[in-house]
Amino acid sequence: MTYEFSIGSAKDKGYRVIHEKCRIRTVEFGSEDAFFWIKDGEMKDTSMVAYPRVQDDRLALVAFSGIEDFRPLFDGLTGIEVFSPSPDSMRLPQTPDPGDTLHRDASNIASVIGRLEAESPATKDRIQDYLSAIVPGIHSVRREAAGAWETLSFQQDVKGARHAWQFPSTSVSDGTLRSLAILTAMLDTAGTSPSPIGIEEPETALHPAAAGVLLDSIRDAAESRQIIVTSHSPDLLDSESIEPDELLAVRSVQGTTLVNRPDAAAQVALRENLFTAGDLLRTDQLQPETGSSELSVGGVEAA
Repeated sequence: MTYEFSIGSAKDKGYRVIHEKCRIRTVEFGSEDAFFWIKDGEMKDTSMVAYPRVQDDRLALVAFSGIEDFRPLFDGLTGIEVFSPSPDSMRLPQTPDPGDTLHRDASNIASVIGRLEAESPATKDRIQDYLSAIVPGIHSVRREAAGAWETLSFQQDVKGARHAWQFPSTSVSDGTLRSLAILTAMLDTAGTSPSPIGIEEPETALHPAAAGVLLDSIRDAAESRQIIVTSHSPDLLDSESIEPDELLAVRSVQGTTLVNRPDAAAQVALRENLFTAGDLLRTDQLQPETGSSELSVGGVEAA
C-alpha cells in the first residue's frame, strides 16, 4: 500500500490539503486495487463507485477509514507511537496504573515493568539482557512499591560485594534509564498486532561503545514490529550491515525539510561497503536524493 499527501498554507493563514493519494494493492487473484486521488479538495480518480465527501481542510483518509479496504492503513497510521524518554520523569514516584502502554516520556515505566514481571517474564528477561550489555554490571530491574506510589530499583554487581547492590532510580544515570525505556518500548509487544513505533535519539546519554548493542536490540525488535529511529549519531550507524533501503536522509534546504532515500553516490558507497552510514554522516555525505519522489516538510508545501 502507498499513501502520500502534501499540505500548503491557505489565504486565511491556516492550512489546506493540496493533494492526497492512496492505493491499497490487493494480493487476491483477479481483484483490483482500491485507490483515491484528491487534489485541492476535488476527487480526481478513485476505484470507489460511492465515496465520502472530501474537503481540502482535512485528510480524506479519515472518512475513507469507514471503508473496509482502507481501514488497515488508517489503523496502522493512527496506531504509531513515538517515544522520547525523560529520565527526570522516570525518577519520580508514580501513581500505579495498569501499565498496558508505555507513556511517551516513559513516566509510567515502573507500572509497565510490573506488568511484564507478572505477565511476560520472558520479555522482561530480554530487556534485562540487553540492558546488562549496554550498562555492564546491571543484571535486573524491579518495580518497587513506595506507599501509595511505585518506582524502580536496579540490582548491580559491585566489586568485592557478595551480593548485588540495590539502587533506586534516583541513583542511576540518565543513559541507564533511557536505555531501559527504549528497550521496553521496542520489545514489549503486548497485543496481537504491535504497532510501529518511533524512537527519538536513542543513543542520547549512552557511551559510544554501547551503540552496537543498541543497534542489535533495534534489529531484534524489528522482527516483530516496525521501528523508526531518528539519530544524529555516526556511532549508531557504524555498521556494514545497514542497507541503503533502511535509511532516510534528512536535509533542510531554504526552510524546507527534505526526506528521501540516500542519493546515488551514498547508495553505491554503502552497497559496495566503501563506507558505513556513520562514515558518510561524519563527512556530511549522507544526502537525500532529490527528485519528484522526495518528501518535503515545512515551508509552503509539505508531504
